[in-house]
Amino acid sequence: MQAAATSTPPRWFVAGDINGFFGLVVDNLSILGFIAMALIGIFGFPAEVVFTRMFPGTALGVLVGNVMYTVMARRLAARSGRADVTAMPLGLDAPTSIGMALLVLGPAFAGFKAAGMDETAAAMATWQLGMASLVVMGLLKTVLSFAGDAVTRHVPRAALLGSIGGAALMLLGFLPLIESLRQPLVGLVTLGVLLYVLVAGGRVPLRLPGVLFALLIGVALYYGLGSAGLLPGFALPAGVSLAPALPLPRLGFIDGLPLTVPYLSLLLPFGLLMVVGGINVAESARAAGDDYRTRDVLLVEAVSTLVAGVCGGVAQTTPYIGQPAYKRLGARTGYTLLTGLFVGIGGMLGVVAGLVQWLPVAVLAPIIVFVGLDITVQAFQSTRRQHAIAVALAFLPAVAYLINIKFGSWVAPDAAAALYAAVDSHGLSDVAALQVLGNGFIITAIIWAASLIALIERRAGVAMAVLLLGALFTAFGVMHSTDPRGGVYLPWSIDGLRAAITWQLAAAYAVLAVVLGLLSCLWPGVDTAHGHGQD
Repeated sequence: MQAAATSTPPRWFVAGDINGFFGLVVDNLSILGFIAMALIGIFGFPAEVVFTRMFPGTALGVLVGNVMYTVMARRLAARSGRADVTAMPLGLDAPTSIGMALLVLGPAFAGFKAAGMDETAAAMATWQLGMASLVVMGLLKTVLSFAGDAVTRHVPRAALLGSIGGAALMLLGFLPLIESLRQPLVGLVTLGVLLYVLVAGGRVPLRLPGVLFALLIGVALYYGLGSAGLLPGFALPAGVSLAPALPLPRLGFIDGLPLTVPYLSLLLPFGLLMVVGGINVAESARAAGDDYRTRDVLLVEAVSTLVAGVCGGVAQTTPYIGQPAYKRLGARTGYTLLTGLFVGIGGMLGVVAGLVQWLPVAVLAPIIVFVGLDITVQAFQSTRRQHAIAVALAFLPAVAYLINIKFGSWVAPDAAAALYAAVDSHGLSDVAALQVLGNGFIITAIIWAASLIALIERRAGVAMAVLLLGALFTAFGVMHSTDPRGGVYLPWSIDGLRAAITWQLAAAYAVLAVVLGLLSCLWPGVDTAHGHGQD
């Protein structure tokens, strides 16, 4: 029952905001750490450009978005008269941030150097490409944000939560768990302390916030054991000289716009993925009791992405799928404000870059594991019991995406040839099947779950329409893309085995729609157009 409105404004900070602050800051720092590790460690990108040019603008986007979400939460609290409203957490998106580093920025830097640029010039051109990429994705998200409310009215909750639950379990749960176990004396202990505090409700000394306590335990173990020579892989940071850098608006993104053309097949799906993700997280927050307007949630992430791009950032912001987890921590509206100020100002002063260098991945990863687990549980708890199988079905495409990230063909010298070289009596090779299942996995999960839910509810006409939409998406590579990098394309612009695979997948959805439509005629008392049954 909704509380009556009151004139008493909500408190700016509560005790739970401290836990929420550390959790959200750690999320953002860990993603920045992954970006730095990929660019510097894999591609040999100049560390100074990453820390003093890319990070400040990226951090500014986090500041702008979190401040706007704080304002939204306080308005919702005042309007509803509830003191337990939790702000939508905003940060850097993990899958697309890692994708930008591995599939766009890193290869572009290598390509510029191969074309004869010196390292400095190649790094600057890559930075401009990153800025322009954010502007392109931000503009796309702005345009698409106005369709958010319509989507939430027509897509079942189980399909939305199931698709995001699969991403949470695989990308936020499993991937960081691997990073945690690379140094188990640090990662596993940190994860266990987090679960003790946040799940079992255990107490810690000195009434310290649970997330902070676990972080301190992990850091102490890492540097203590490492200094004693008891931790394999231990190394002190190289110590890049950092100086304050204001993320002022720059025109470099204009020079970078022509450089984005070869990467549009990646950038546009990245932006679309965030729109779908934003719709999902708005639904997730609604299921937890905070009814934010979907369009407003999407517009904030679009604006913060644009601001970051214009001011030098290279990783897009997004509302995090862990809003219910932060509510469970007791966070309200103060934690997003604290996070925005810390990351934004710290990014300008070089504090964030310094922390990224000194906080080990094995300590940062466990908090993301917890958030992923909590979101996965909510996907089941917040949907009808008979829809649980649709939620589970929606998890499966994320498994393929996870395998592609860890062992995908992007590392092969000729990814396309490696992907489609093997066709045997069983059809596609395992690698090719995993690629087409993982590409566009969130859209695939929604299509699968929504069509199954329609069948469960005996709404045959809706199921047929959803499957035909899946056929259309498949034809254009929005889902099941046969581009090894997951790009979209015009179906008539591809040929050979790629074209054959695309048309077979698209036809499979269309044929299934026809078959189910015919079978539904056997249901007693069912209107196949509107799906109204008598039993």
